[in-house]
Amino acid sequence: MRITVFGATGGIGREVVGQALAAGHHVTAVVRDPARLSVSAGENLIVVTADVTDPAAIAPALDGADAGVSALGPRRGDSKTICADGAGGILGAMAKTGVRRLVAVSASGLFREAGEPPVTRYLVKPLLQAILRDSKADVHRMEDLITDSAVDWTIMRPAMLTNRPLRAYRTALDRYVSRQVGRADVADAILQAIGDSSMIGHRVNVGN
Repeated sequence: MRITVFGATGGIGREVVGQALAAGHHVTAVVRDPARLSVSAGENLIVVTADVTDPAAIAPALDGADAGVSALGPRRGDSKTICADGAGGILGAMAKTGVRRLVAVSASGLFREAGEPPVTRYLVKPLLQAILRDSKADVHRMEDLITDSAVDWTIMRPAMLTNRPLRAYRTALDRYVSRQVGRADVADAILQAIGDSSMIGHRVNVGN
């Protein structure tokens, strides 16, 4: 497959790039700072430096791709609306290039979800969302933009992220699954979701 990864220098994005290359896929990594990418451009990796919020700037990186992956997330110094603004740019570029498949990373902790245990629903998540109110607003707007679009979307909602190596994990469609998950596990779930049509139009929770 030909996969374009946005947010390729973040924790999940780096895992997606590395795992995709190891599986033999062709990857285009769209980054703001190439020096932060842990792998170098080569036969199966193209690195593009561009502003993800600008559809015209990122459209060439999507041209000919089988799927786009948004692993965008906030970083110190970023705009408080980077996820939503990035989603807008990606959707605009997809419209220009005709690419239809999009898998985007969101966050379980910023939403109320079916199947949550009482402590999570009434204590853990409300506290987290109060602390991360700007991120909550940004991610909710991002999801709205994606779900209102015409693309074949899947939104991945990982639990609290850890740096554990790839291990067994669980997924669930449109419902809470667990309190934590490794970034490597999320990346694997993203790559599996790209080719799984049963996940189109769903939010996929990922957890250990």
